[in-house]
Amino acid sequence: MNETTIIQVLNETLYMTFVIAVPVMGIGMVVGVAVSIFQTLTSIQDQSLSFVPKLITTIVTIFLLGPWILNKVMEFTIRILSNLASFAK
Repeated sequence: MNETTIIQVLNETLYMTFVIAVPVMGIGMVVGVAVSIFQTLTSIQDQSLSFVPKLITTIVTIFLLGPWILNKVMEFTIRILSNLASFAK
């Protein structure tokens, strides 16, 4: 296994992590901005008001995107394991 192969595997791993994390974090960010705007407009400064909606939407997003995330991780794992023999050369 040479340096190029290691860099390629790390690059694919980071990309896969990015692809899986962006939808969940993006929805959490959108909800966080919406709650912040609501807090600014109503002058409510309760900390739980910003935390609870983000937590709930993150859990729902993970639940709804779970099959897609699992499929992506399985495809990546199968691809890495099938190329494992060629990595050892």
